[in-house]
Amino acid sequence: MDKYKEHFWRNIRAKLEQWERAETITYEEVYRFFHNIAGTAAVIGMEELGKKARRLMKRLEEESGNVWTSAALKEHVYELMHWYYDETYRDIPPHFSLSKAEVEEAPLMLMIDDDPLFLMFMKEQMEKAGWHIVTVAQPEKAIAQFYEVKPDCIVIDVHIRGTDGLTVLKELKAALGQQFVPTVIISADDREEVRLQSYALGADDFMVKPFSLSEFLIRVNRLLERKRQLEGLLLVDELTRLYNRKYLPEAYRQFENERERLGKPYCIALLDLDHFKKINDQYGHLVGDEVLREFAALLRNGTRPNDLAFRFGGEEFLLFLPKTPQQDAIEVIERLRDQFRSCSFSGGNTVFHCTFSCGIVEVNAGGAALDDWLEQADAAMYAAKNGGRDRTVAAEKLGGRQQRKTMKMAVVDDDVIVRTIVADLLEHIARDRKERCEVRAFADGLSFVESSWHEDRSPCLVILDGVMPKMDGLEVLRRLRSRRDASRYRVIMLTMRQSEEDIARALQLGADDYITKPFKRLELEARVSRLLKRM
Repeated sequence: MDKYKEHFWRNIRAKLEQWERAETITYEEVYRFFHNIAGTAAVIGMEELGKKARRLMKRLEEESGNVWTSAALKEHVYELMHWYYDETYRDIPPHFSLSKAEVEEAPLMLMIDDDPLFLMFMKEQMEKAGWHIVTVAQPEKAIAQFYEVKPDCIVIDVHIRGTDGLTVLKELKAALGQQFVPTVIISADDREEVRLQSYALGADDFMVKPFSLSEFLIRVNRLLERKRQLEGLLLVDELTRLYNRKYLPEAYRQFENERERLGKPYCIALLDLDHFKKINDQYGHLVGDEVLREFAALLRNGTRPNDLAFRFGGEEFLLFLPKTPQQDAIEVIERLRDQFRSCSFSGGNTVFHCTFSCGIVEVNAGGAALDDWLEQADAAMYAAKNGGRDRTVAAEKLGGRQQRKTMKMAVVDDDVIVRTIVADLLEHIARDRKERCEVRAFADGLSFVESSWHEDRSPCLVILDGVMPKMDGLEVLRRLRSRRDASRYRVIMLTMRQSEEDIARALQLGADDYITKPFKRLELEARVSRLLKRM
């Protein structure tokens, strides 16, 4: 009977691929498609599928005479495709048993080693322990990855091709400054001089290969616990010495109490450095850190004693301006913009200047949550960005909601069923995000590479199959990583369980994550959500 089921699904795939290429699909075609499924499924032992097809037929009768585009028709076939995939791979164990929320909150480990097979093994074992792993097989990219992923712990091998782990450790410690991120050195070299040099350069632990995995997990978990304890005590950002987001709820409570007692409004200003990524790319992250510190000093020294400055995240900052109506707040921000514009920074032999954009909201009524005011300030700030940057916009001046830059999400896979369900999953995730998102599916690597859809400088997440006709996923990945704007792209590779060489090659080429087929949809959703948070 299995050969009949295989032939049955081959016919369904062919029809779906035909519809993808069609400009329009008629009601009669779609109804006949579900009618055939309902009749055949029961005969070959797929009664549940037959029942689903009949329910879809009944629902379709309400749209008798319709003509659909391929995109508009998807909602009628998604349920069928999801059922097929889940039933086919029902007995496949998940790679980890964590929920989406648990994966998003799991500790993030940065592991730097040029042995991709070791990275694959450690990634699998550490994910079972509930940690999220970002692997780096190219040591020259370690610093950039550190800034992009903001890990909770770093693991470095001493011996790495083309350099050595202690050089990477030294560079990372310089980048860390006063921030505490536990660092573990691993090595097959047990000489005392190597251990002493590792500790002298700032390593928090040293483990000799081969090591006990359970001991490794316990020792790393101890470091993570120490980091959590320290962070629980700190309300100050380690780089800029401004308040961090943990103090925001308490500050909001205090300002609300004062507003109610005095009857005077206050303002919240959200500030974002313009083109900050270009500064990091052109002059290096250490120079970028200096710009952040200098801007924080400006906020401390250029505001009143009762004003509160926060590092909101990345290059975003926040100001609470008590007993300050909107127009007065705008004057404060304009003065700060003038002062910051006149600051000079050095990158190598080049002197450059920076600007920032700002959104302001006046808090003049009670009953709203802090997130509501922050969302208004955020919309105003993005209006300032969209208006040309280096300017201030008040939330009340906005005619409608301002959108952040579009997030592009692509699935590139030659299997129409995988392509369909992954695209549906991405669209589901997109609906939950505040940013404007676009999802598009591609049937092969060449069509994705040649598409102008992702050439507009928007950040782009790519779910990329490893084996495809015309151009395989590894070649697509190689081309993406050779682009000047390679940092715009985040790539999750889809690979077969037996394709260890392909996984190793993907890691060497700079894949951000991988998942082996067949996969659980919830697992892919968790990985995508975590990666989007890093974008």
